Amino acid sequence: MGKNAQDLAKDYDEEIIFRSRYPSVPIPDLLLPDFVLKDAESYAENVAFIDAATKKSYTYGEVARDVRRSSKALRSLGMRTGHVIVVVLPNVVEYGIVALGIMGGGGVFSGANPSSHSSEIKKQVELAGATLIITDDKTYNKVSELGLPVVIVGEERVPGTILWDELLEAGERASNSMIESVVTQDDLCALPFSSGTTGLSKGVMLTHRNIVANLCSTLFSVGPDLIGKVTILGLIPYFHIYGLTGILCATLKNKGKVVVMGRYDLSTVLKALIEHEVTFAPIVPPILLGLVKHPIAEDIAKLQLRSVMSAAAPLAPEIYEEFQRRFPQVVVQEAYGMTEHSCITLTHGDPRKGHHTAKKRSVGYILPNLEVKFIDPDTGRSLPTDTPGEICVRSQCVMKGYYKNEAETAQTIDEQGWLHTGDIGYIDKEGDVFIVDRMKELIKYKGFQVAPAELEGILLGHPSVEDAAVVGLPDEEAGEIPGANVVMSNDAKESEEDMMKYVANNVAHYKKVRVLHFVDTIPKSPSGKIMRRLIREKMLESIAKSATN
Repeated sequence: MGKNAQDLAKDYDEEIIFRSRYPSVPIPDLLLPDFVLKDAESYAENVAFIDAATKKSYTYGEVARDVRRSSKALRSLGMRTGHVIVVVLPNVVEYGIVALGIMGGGGVFSGANPSSHSSEIKKQVELAGATLIITDDKTYNKVSELGLPVVIVGEERVPGTILWDELLEAGERASNSMIESVVTQDDLCALPFSSGTTGLSKGVMLTHRNIVANLCSTLFSVGPDLIGKVTILGLIPYFHIYGLTGILCATLKNKGKVVVMGRYDLSTVLKALIEHEVTFAPIVPPILLGLVKHPIAEDIAKLQLRSVMSAAAPLAPEIYEEFQRRFPQVVVQEAYGMTEHSCITLTHGDPRKGHHTAKKRSVGYILPNLEVKFIDPDTGRSLPTDTPGEICVRSQCVMKGYYKNEAETAQTIDEQGWLHTGDIGYIDKEGDVFIVDRMKELIKYKGFQVAPAELEGILLGHPSVEDAAVVGLPDEEAGEIPGANVVMSNDAKESEEDMMKYVANNVAHYKKVRVLHFVDTIPKSPSGKIMRRLIREKMLESIAKSATN
């Protein structure tokens, strides 16, 4: 394929639109569970999910059986097409079955972070209009007061709840005629919550077709030789779109094996990589940093790892180069995606099949079925190659919109169907795409999104706070950490440490403010916008001065 980016660009009404160098791929008219479990019976004895620590596992035959049973059982409990079920679970071997069981019965899966503060989970449940919660005994106390039926995954019985295993047994006995549902590919199947490009958390409406289309594009390069042969590290949280689409669904589609891990610990990860002969590891930059920075006692000669894919946050060049030096046999690929596009948007193919090999530090090339343009954020004019602009993408993977939020949807998806990502990047003449910067204000702490607006709202809710601004500060381990400038009232008695503790008591651990400075004023533009770049520069300058004193 000798095409360059100029060949791939089409001029529509003076717009410069880039398309994939590869032919379009068909999108079958199947629901997501049916699509990823197609041909599962041929791999019925193969392990689909295995817990790295306990070795508890599910074969493809068991996964297909329990997805069917859970769909029937949830319908018999009253779930109907379009009903939202919030799942508050850590990474467990049952997670994929739970999610697909909800979708198969016409329900809408909405994953929540089990480490979130109970008030954050409550907010998601209320915003989503959830009708049921699925969790475990350890997290039950965070949802017990929400007034909804609760299903418990695990062996510990909690009074007033339903055990998952008993639900499955009920599904076995349920009459099909009682629970038949009509579900189409255009119905919602997932409602992940994302801060999008504007900051505050919103439900992203994804249909069965959205995610099926995404998988068709991202897996176009996977040939028959890899089906049933790949073992993947399942460490990314499954409530995250990267975990749901990129790990659980993609692996099931390819009939591979997911090594399920609930928590990150370097020695445990290395042990799992070696013991389970993991060949592919989708991870985030802080994990790469850990592999680079810390002494490794394990025999890395036993590693079967062939490639890692870094996504969810930018990968520092220093970490990339050092990882390549330490693990020369492992290919490092960076990918780019967003929840609003059902997951991966730009990635790499398989050079063994003649696919173009993207340059180092590139996030790959445009996948089949996608259109991409780069626009001047001020004028909206589309830009040629090697010219940074806001990345816009149009495809069947683009979300239906933000749940019950038409205003934010209109700001993100324009009338021509272009999803405005809020990220700045460019495409070079060979068709490789590079991310330059983020327009949006989100802070990426270890791959997790932290919205400054949310933290500012919490700070401003304190009686002693007059004004506040939160920015992302660079951090070698986390990528970015939340830093705050706070204007206190004249009679305030609290210290900077007190204010950090106040925020920490109201948010999940990854959202905590790690640096906080008292200031006289928050710099703002004439239109009232917080001048975050100036705040960031001043905070870094202050931190540098403190370090030298």
